[in-house]
Amino acid sequence: MNHPITPLASGQVNHDQISVELVEPDNMPAAVRIVWPNAPTIVDPKRFPDTAAAIAQLFARAHIVLAAIRAERRL
Repeated sequence: MNHPITPLASGQVNHDQISVELVEPDNMPAAVRIVWPNAPTIVDPKRFPDTAAAIAQLFARAHIVLAAIRAERRL
């Protein structure tokens, strides 16, 4: 099944790539998909604050892009 996927944000967290996408299947409501790595992300406790901040910034960017799309399309 093909359906439009719009990237909202992506970034490197430690050595893992995380992405946030808007998925719009036909005849179903749109959904936000968060793509995490297949394995756990391991973080040194000393680096955890920076890692948490990077994830928060990634989600904030995705939120801003989604808000702009919703305003434009009235999603």
